[in-house]
Amino acid sequence: MIVLGVILLLLGWLLGISILSTVGTILLVVGLVLLLLGSVGRPIGGRRWYY
Repeated sequence: MIVLGVILLLLGWLLGISILSTVGTILLVVGLVLLLLGSVGRPIGGRRWYY
């Protein structure tokens, strides 16, 4: 999810399409939050790891 967010963010920035940048930013933030909570050891939705 983090990689997809970065790719969409870069594509949106390079192509000038703001919706891609917005979706990329949202995916990047959600991916980082899930990574942070998973690394702390807190299970989310019954899963401890998201990779």
